[in-house]
This record gives sequence, C-alpha cells and structure tokens, in this order.
Amino acid sequence: MNKIIAISLTLPVFAMAQEAPQQPSAISTFMPILLMFVVMYIFFILPKQKEGKKTEQMRNSLKKGDKVLTMAGIVGIVAHIDERFVSIKTGETKIDFEKTAIVKLLEPTSDSAH
Repeated sequence: MNKIIAISLTLPVFAMAQEAPQQPSAISTFMPILLMFVVMYIFFILPKQKEGKKTEQMRNSLKKGDKVLTMAGIVGIVAHIDERFVSIKTGETKIDFEKTAIVKLLEPTSDSAH
C-alpha cells in the first residue's frame, strides 16, 4: 500500500517534469519565405540579368552594315550609329530608332564575321 501511495505521489512530479511544447524560433518561422526568395532570385532574376547584359553588349557592338531586327518587327541594315540612335535602311527608306529598340542581330557585317 505504501508503494501505491508513493507512486501516486510521484506521478504528478513526473507529469510536471515533461517539457511544455516550445515556440518555433524566428529563424525557422521565416526560413520558408527566405528560401522562396532565394529560389525566385536564382531562377527568375539572374537569367533575366544575364540576358539583359548580353543584349546590351550586342547593342554596343553594332556596326554599320549589320542586319538587325527591331521591336516593331522591322528588319533592316544599320546605316548610321549614334550614341543613342541608330538609322536603319529598309529598302529605299531610312528609319531612326533608339538603340534600345534593336532586339536581335541577324547578320553581322563581313568584317565582324572574320
């Protein structure tokens, strides 16, 4: 009988000795959000930046005689290059565009191909 009383008296002590559930830390709370931003940066922002640098390099390396495509879908040959503007000859017409309107270099001049 004494054993039963002793066990029943120590039972509440063992129950109180169990730890209460802990709050998650701030780091573990924000980790999924942080991970999502890292993944978005790697898969969306970095490739776009690389593509932008490549396009800008192409625009800066344009030469007279290069065949180019504009954002408007006009294909022509570069007739004159300025700091900000490019004159493109299409048929008998010359059209001025900003350099940023040049999307793609179709055929480089024979000088840049060698």
